Amino acid sequence: MQIERKSLAVATAIALGIIVAGCGNKDSSSGKQGAAPASGVPAAPSGQLPPQHPPLTPELSKDLAQQQAAQGQGQQAAQPPKPAHEGKLQVDPTQKFTQFNVGEKNVKTIYVDGKLVWIGTSGGTIRYDSSDDTFKIFDSSNGLLSNGAFYVGKIKGRITVGTYGGGMSMLNDDGRTWKNYNIPDGVGDSFIYKVLEAKNGDIWIATWSGVNRVRGGALDETAKWDLFTVENTKGGLPNDWVYSLEEGKDGVIWLATEGGVARFTNGKWENWNHAKGVGAPYEKVKEATAFKSDPGKASEHHARQKREMGLQDVDVAYNPNYIVSLAIDQDGLPWAGTWGGGLSHFDGKRWKTYTTAEGLPGNHIFSLHTDRNGQLWVGTNKGVVQWQGDKAVGAVLTAADGLVADNVFSMATTPDGGKWLGSYGGVTYLRPAK
Repeated sequence: MQIERKSLAVATAIALGIIVAGCGNKDSSSGKQGAAPASGVPAAPSGQLPPQHPPLTPELSKDLAQQQAAQGQGQQAAQPPKPAHEGKLQVDPTQKFTQFNVGEKNVKTIYVDGKLVWIGTSGGTIRYDSSDDTFKIFDSSNGLLSNGAFYVGKIKGRITVGTYGGGMSMLNDDGRTWKNYNIPDGVGDSFIYKVLEAKNGDIWIATWSGVNRVRGGALDETAKWDLFTVENTKGGLPNDWVYSLEEGKDGVIWLATEGGVARFTNGKWENWNHAKGVGAPYEKVKEATAFKSDPGKASEHHARQKREMGLQDVDVAYNPNYIVSLAIDQDGLPWAGTWGGGLSHFDGKRWKTYTTAEGLPGNHIFSLHTDRNGQLWVGTNKGVVQWQGDKAVGAVLTAADGLVADNVFSMATTPDGGKWLGSYGGVTYLRPAK
């Protein structure tokens, strides 16, 4: 794909950058909610947030000078350098790209709805209208229950946001107000990573405490809400932290969890982890997963992951059971992105894994995206690349080529085939080749 400059109104784009970059670190949330759960729906566990998650609901501020450093580190192997020229549109006359920075925040989700581009960050959800270069920011000041967004998409024809600690919010028909769903309404947890509307009308919600299924999409009928956990599936769901959901062929629901990949078919569960073929062995990737700054020393969550793999004495970020991303190919079969163990593909019988040895730019697969042409895009800790079959196609794109940063956490395709790529610090737009 050719990287082209996207034409933006500079003043508006700079304003967008400044407002987004002005996300401070003042915490206005109440964390995990302690309200009584809906009947039959277990409440989320209480306690502190695992260290891999950004702080909740930082307040938006237009005063760039007062910006405070927010962690926003999400699922990344090592903290990248602070973005240069924070809060300003970056247009390099020698390059053919457009980018804008959002400060020390992650762009964890992007959704394209015609001319509208929804950008979910750890400090607000932006609605950008590419037809007239206008934008609006949604946060806890105007209807969302949390500023941080893991997911933005369209469910039942309505824009839906899965938030950090604020449950799920759906935009009302007026385009300004939101209807919120949280633990008292049946949601298993107030941290929502992904929402999926299946072809049969069921709605699936990936949370930090299992996965919800809302039968027939009847969100306002509590009796239609199910919650699947490790306990009530007898281990069929391998871990209660569910990071992604996708629908494969024949209505199969695939789930990415911190304990491997799960499959739900006609009421039955099956799962795969590293012992069953997911992710590359440590010996194959150890050189590519070593870091000068060991994440296990800064995060008890990552330290626990290392202990599970017997790597507590090694400066490494590696756990192939930790499925960070998920995509379905044209055959209806899954690709799973692991934490340091590369990219795994299921052919219907077994898993095969690809790493930097086979052409990936990095072994931490933060995001996977199947575009409108069925092409798989792989976002890693060291850039993004297109992948076909068992090899990379085209060049790896990195910060040196115009991306905001090497780590790519989110991707979306425009109607004309352009790509929006979200990173730590901002978003890059790639125009399709003519």
